[in-house]
Amino acid sequence: MSGLVISGGRVVDPASGMDAIGDVAVVDGKIAAVGSSLGGAERVIDAAGLVVAPGFIDLHAHGQSIPADRMQAFDGVTTTLDLEAGVLPVASWYERQARKGRVLNYGAATNWAFARIGAMTGSNAESSLEAFGNAMRDRRWIDNVASDAEVAGILERLARGLNEGGIGIGILNAYAPGAGVQELTAVCQLAAKQNVPTFTHVAYMSRIDPESAAEAYIRLIGYAGATGAHMHICHFNSSSKTDIERCRVLVEKAQAQGLPITVEAYPYGTGSTVLAAAFFSDPQFVERNGTGYDSVQRVTDGYRFHDREELLKAQAEEPSSLVLWHILDTEHNAHHRDLLDLSVLYPGGAIASDAMPWTTSDGKTYTGDAWPLPDDATSHPRSAGCFTKFIREWVRERKAVSLLEGVRKCALIPAEILSQSTPAMRAKGRLAKDADADIVVFDYEKLSDCATFTAMNRPSEGVRHLVVSGQMLITDGVLDVAARPGCPVRRPVVGS
Repeated sequence: MSGLVISGGRVVDPASGMDAIGDVAVVDGKIAAVGSSLGGAERVIDAAGLVVAPGFIDLHAHGQSIPADRMQAFDGVTTTLDLEAGVLPVASWYERQARKGRVLNYGAATNWAFARIGAMTGSNAESSLEAFGNAMRDRRWIDNVASDAEVAGILERLARGLNEGGIGIGILNAYAPGAGVQELTAVCQLAAKQNVPTFTHVAYMSRIDPESAAEAYIRLIGYAGATGAHMHICHFNSSSKTDIERCRVLVEKAQAQGLPITVEAYPYGTGSTVLAAAFFSDPQFVERNGTGYDSVQRVTDGYRFHDREELLKAQAEEPSSLVLWHILDTEHNAHHRDLLDLSVLYPGGAIASDAMPWTTSDGKTYTGDAWPLPDDATSHPRSAGCFTKFIREWVRERKAVSLLEGVRKCALIPAEILSQSTPAMRAKGRLAKDADADIVVFDYEKLSDCATFTAMNRPSEGVRHLVVSGQMLITDGVLDVAARPGCPVRRPVVGS
């Protein structure tokens, strides 16, 4: 057999239920066979003592660059998608990625927030972290209910993005809390008509009414029931905060009634976003969230804010700056650890990182080619260690789920969430004949996240080999810095 054979590893494939010693053969970017004694290849990797699994699929990754891809590669990720925010325009974004070359498979949804910015402020800047922060200086798109003409403009932009191959509609509802139910109903009706999911950052995250997290989930459930749209809940953990118990009951009941709702979570109690996010300027920030202003920490220098006046001043001066939001104290508070478990271990829920872009000490997004990353590159530990942290802590150390189930949450469930709407995903997340050859080979006993809140740019350890689209990206723990095997994940383009 020509091509590549990964030989003698513990093959873990949740789609078939296989968890046994075997071989995986790869030819021309596809898995040619899974079995035993598949020798005779041009190249053989001895995987004895290692786990061989489908590469992890991240539904929620904002980095979308070569340095971000490389860090995620050591986290076992082979496909990285920006679905919660998405991009706009869609076609030009995919064209840029193809020109630059990508390390991992990549894709994006179409961006509702930027459709709103364009329709309501007249700004047609292409979506980016910097453009998002700058757009928050004009609060019309954040606070106002859209007029009929503006809703039509929003829908036209979203439909164009879907026709250009966008994987779904990313709805950053919490960043534009003024958006009306009529508008969002129309957006969900568009998603249902096009048979694509929405990926929603729910409108509210407070623990108290009105505009509580519970209210936001009731709205989301209502959109699913009233429009038939597949509503995917982004970062179930940080959206629900300390009210996860109440919110989980609502989602469980809605799913039991057959509503098309899916969830994801990341294994950290600390969130991250841009400083200009509307919820930070809420006059009742402390009462509504149960955290002080010192829970908001600037990424670049670790500075924690003291009061609302100081934070509002920084919002005006540096709206695009990334901040950490320390919500759950999982290190010292056992109840907070239990709350995180409720989201991370949600049955049928995916693991997704919400990985942020890498920024340097001057506050600029880093998209360069240096490896390892520059010493001053910062982000959030989840941008480097989300999946390895989950496998290490919840699977190996705590045995909260089996390795087979852990891989399911990292690979198969994300693929299944997208498989109905995006045909390319039907060949991912599994080790089977004719599946895409996206494969992670790791040392189960040594697999570990290394990034911390004081050293964010440490790659994870334990990934020995990584195959992306049939090409070796990591071999014996060493990254091929010249490799650009990433392929686009995209819905069919209308008219092509």
